[in-house]
Amino acid sequence: MPGDPCPLPPADAIAVAPATFNTINKWAGGISDTLALAILCEAYGLGIRTAVLPYLNSAQAAHPAYRRSVERLREMGVLIGAYEPHQPKAGGGADRFCWEEALELLTPRLTARPVTG
Repeated sequence: MPGDPCPLPPADAIAVAPATFNTINKWAGGISDTLALAILCEAYGLGIRTAVLPYLNSAQAAHPAYRRSVERLREMGVLIGAYEPHQPKAGGGADRFCWEEALELLTPRLTARPVTG
């Protein structure tokens, strides 16, 4: 925005981590009722490379809406991490969550960008 005292540079990529059941389903459905979801929905239209690291339990992952949402995100070109859902009511699986995976997913796409100028 012109006159913005602290403009942010355009994003090269976005990593969504950890991404909950709710976030993944809303994002895939185009619901932008939070700033984070609005940015993700807009990023698709802007062609910004995006990777998502799901973080949910196996009962949530079994829901048909989740499977459809993951498929929709893949169709949109979103890179999906390989996190294995943890057991319900087991306190999560943060010890198995690999933050670096987002960079591993995005790096080949970032380095393959065409040089402009």
